[in-house]
Amino acid sequence: MAPQPYAMPTMQLGKRGPTVSRIGLGLAALGRPAYITSHRARDLPDRSVSGMRARTYAMLDGAYEAGIRYADAARSYGLAEDFLAGWLADRRHPDMIVGSKWGYRYTGDWRLDAARQEVKDHTLATFESQLAQTRANLGDRLALYQVHSLTEDSGVLGDSALLAAMARLRSEGVMIGLTTSGPLQATTLRRALESTVDGEPLFSAAEVTWNLLETSVAPAAAEAAEAGWAVLIKEAVANGRLAPGGDKADPASPLARLASAHRLTTDAIALAVALAQPWTTVVLSGAVTTAQLAANLAALTITGLDHLDFDMAEPATEYWSARSRRPWS
Repeated sequence: MAPQPYAMPTMQLGKRGPTVSRIGLGLAALGRPAYITSHRARDLPDRSVSGMRARTYAMLDGAYEAGIRYADAARSYGLAEDFLAGWLADRRHPDMIVGSKWGYRYTGDWRLDAARQEVKDHTLATFESQLAQTRANLGDRLALYQVHSLTEDSGVLGDSALLAAMARLRSEGVMIGLTTSGPLQATTLRRALESTVDGEPLFSAAEVTWNLLETSVAPAAAEAAEAGWAVLIKEAVANGRLAPGGDKADPASPLARLASAHRLTTDAIALAVALAQPWTTVVLSGAVTTAQLAANLAALTITGLDHLDFDMAEPATEYWSARSRRPWS
């Protein structure tokens, strides 16, 4: 990527975490051939293992050149951890901070037509086995390990043995976090805020779904930030719905009009609004091409978007229902 006309801002990851870039690179769409974003055949013409590895390396190279110092992976993102580990070993960048997640197993077998691409499993046995796999890949580069898509029905917060195992990992210097999904994100996050082991708070980070269409978690996210947590935003462009060509980015939409006024793309505006939330530590880009990444990073050229004169938010139940219908392709 060519040099960008901005400096990448940084922030501490919670009270005691490392310093990270305000924009991070998420690997959900790069570590496996199928995902729920649009135009994958166009954006990723070679979805073989070698092709996806090469693209992931190129995206990480572009991200690092642009100042990004946080990479986000998960056990269920296909080979994302493997790709990231190989890149870290090859490039030897000591200042790239790495987070990953446990709790889903990738079951897609590198097939676009797999009946299920991932399976949720929040048991102690899965935590132990997936942590061993993550450690084998990322070693001591792992700074943040998160429960993947913690929801009210997962049982994690009531499993004392599992909470104790995560607390032991915390004692080794790894931050413990959770990611939230679904219309009850705020409820789950508030329950996690109260979670303790031996009188000490267990969690210190949350990765939430927040965007112009799904804002319901914001009050709870603000409470987490007030408590000293790092708060990361995922899906800031709503899996492509707020990006150019998305159903909420047509030329007549208020988002598109605002983007046009600033001579930016709609995805840049969506990320800029996410960055403007006062409780946000990191906003993840889910770009899979360097052109998409450059467009996302243009979010750093605009400020003052903490208050908008339009509201695009959908009821949370409607948003998540629509998301669940998106095909893996």
